Amino acid sequence: MNTAPATRTTGADERLRRWRLVLGGEGGDGTGCALAGTDAAMDRTLEALYGSRPGTGRERGGGPREGGLGGSAPRVARWLGDIRTYFPASVVQVMQRDAIDRLGLSALLLEPEMLEAVEADVHLVGTLLSLNRAMPETTKETARAVVRKVVRDLEKRLATRTRATLSGALDRSARVSRPRHHDIDWDRTIRANLKNYLPEYRTVVPERLVGYGRAAQSVKKEVILCIDQSGSMAASVVYASVFGAVLASMRALDTRLVVFDTSVVDLTEQLTDPVDVLFGTQLGGGTDINRALAYCQSRITRPAETVVVLISDLYEGGIRDEMLKRVAAMKASGVQFVTLLALSDEGAPAYDGDHAAALAALGAPAFACTPDLFPEVMAAALEKRPLPIPEA
Repeated sequence: MNTAPATRTTGADERLRRWRLVLGGEGGDGTGCALAGTDAAMDRTLEALYGSRPGTGRERGGGPREGGLGGSAPRVARWLGDIRTYFPASVVQVMQRDAIDRLGLSALLLEPEMLEAVEADVHLVGTLLSLNRAMPETTKETARAVVRKVVRDLEKRLATRTRATLSGALDRSARVSRPRHHDIDWDRTIRANLKNYLPEYRTVVPERLVGYGRAAQSVKKEVILCIDQSGSMAASVVYASVFGAVLASMRALDTRLVVFDTSVVDLTEQLTDPVDVLFGTQLGGGTDINRALAYCQSRITRPAETVVVLISDLYEGGIRDEMLKRVAAMKASGVQFVTLLALSDEGAPAYDGDHAAALAALGAPAFACTPDLFPEVMAAALEKRPLPIPEA
């Protein structure tokens, strides 16, 4: 008989506890809830990052909140261990990202003991790559181990589906006119023979068969990944490097990977190891898309069998009109041109709307793409069919 009131009281206590952890326990939080044990320890880890910094005079309600981890490496190492103890991995990654952004902890990532303590994810890899040139030799091996773990996890998640999707697309893109029975593409065969429809028999007479070819016997398709390595594209660089290695492992594709800022670097020779690709990039700097596309255009030998994927936020520092002319020329020659404003799962990216609109007017719409959608985008490009552009 008394179970319902007890449940309501427990639920109310839990809500107060959660609000107390969110609000931080200042005098005006209004919860009246005291924490002890694990809850108190969890609160201290949150306070260190999101609370007021002692001695700044900036209390809650009186100005911006500032964290209080300070500059001590041992203290930060303990804090990193604490958040891994009290929070799930997805929350740990968010808190680490906030600590790097809010408290300027990037320099501490140059210390091996710090890298061993953090929860590795795509965003951490991006930060490490941006610090690559400043990284001491004593840290580089640890950094490579962290990056390799993230890359290995991404490959496990993405490689199988990518190979399966693109293998099917490559088979379908190689058409033959005298297919064996199990290679007949019935959908295209019916459409090609609609003029032979016999109403009295309600059937189509297939005078011409259209079939799938075999990818191993067909002409290789060429794929050029052209990746903007400006600082805002860090996550896209990570994913594109992994996909580049996967594509390069497929015998029916000839894959080239090019990264650029104001200069252009061809990393195709490193595609056997995406970690080498990533450490060959240099995040930051300006952007010269026109120069990068000029290089890619010079490497195209069979336009009708080539897909160029430009991954960039389109903030062009080079010659805008020349960039657009190059895209138009490539499309006119038969190249399938794809523009991705981002290749990541970070949500809607910032990008140059004028350049995106200009590309769309050329028949090369620019859109953001998640890693899970990328295999479908590539399959559509290889088959020369409309791209699966997500709704805005």
